[in-house]
Amino acid sequence: MSDVVPSAEASLPGDIEWRWRRFDELHVRELQNIYAARQLAFAIEQQCLYLDVDGCDERSFHLAAWSQLQREPLAYARVIDPGVKYAEASIGRVVTVGQGRGYGLGREVMVRAIARAAEVWPGMAIRISAQTRLERFYASLDFVATGPPYLEDGIDHTDMLLSPKRV
Repeated sequence: MSDVVPSAEASLPGDIEWRWRRFDELHVRELQNIYAARQLAFAIEQQCLYLDVDGCDERSFHLAAWSQLQREPLAYARVIDPGVKYAEASIGRVVTVGQGRGYGLGREVMVRAIARAAEVWPGMAIRISAQTRLERFYASLDFVATGPPYLEDGIDHTDMLLSPKRV
């Protein structure tokens, strides 16, 4: 399922097409470009060495904002099925890349991921492992910290939960 939304900003590269797909529905080039965007943001820019392909992609939905003029997604989030990483559904690998930065696409991809998760798993909470530096951003989306910060792949993270009544 996809939604084509005209770009609100003249400097964004063309119309944005939001695609929500299961792993097996992704085209090979889409998957390659998603992996490249995730690697660029997390491994290269944040200088974090970790295994990105962690076995969760196959049991997830993938939400991405694509531009007609860009190869990589402008924004992306992975929505993991309940029972895979946590008892609840989970959103992770949230990234805004290149020309998509500075236009609110990070917030938009999260809002859309939350809405889609609520459609697929109504009444279920959503859990995230947020980089602690982004805790305020996720709190603005009604996620609540559920424990103290911890180190994951060399970066401080905090578990956060969006209760089902907020979804």
